Amino acid sequence: MSPDQLFGLSGPLAMLGWLCLLAYPLAKKPLMTAGGLIIPALLSLGYLVCIMAYWMSAEGGFDTLANVMLLFDTPGTALAGWVHFLAFDLFVGAWIVRDAERQGFYHLVTWPSLVLTFLFGPIGLLLHLSQRAVMRMRAAPAV
Repeated sequence: MSPDQLFGLSGPLAMLGWLCLLAYPLAKKPLMTAGGLIIPALLSLGYLVCIMAYWMSAEGGFDTLANVMLLFDTPGTALAGWVHFLAFDLFVGAWIVRDAERQGFYHLVTWPSLVLTFLFGPIGLLLHLSQRAVMRMRAAPAV
């Protein structure tokens, strides 16, 4: 398969995972298994395949910004980077859902964090951690 074909498959697969996380309360175990485990694992497998297929021929490196830009200068390595983002952001989204449930959040409260994690990764995680800190401060006994 070409990088374009793999790109065309990876986006809808990740979107299915995000939909599972958004709908989590409807069927907790199957939706978390699909969106929080199976789909991130499939994306990670796709990432592994991309790295094995394209990494050795990639120019660049991690020592300068210019070299990092070179790493993503070909379709195969750009695809690897994209699938890396999809897999890790979805994995973080699943952690947010599980953590929010442990913290006693209503599921709808997680939606802004999930949307931001989907769009901007670390910003969604930061929002969730901020919400968590606020909830803990509210629950702390007054001195």
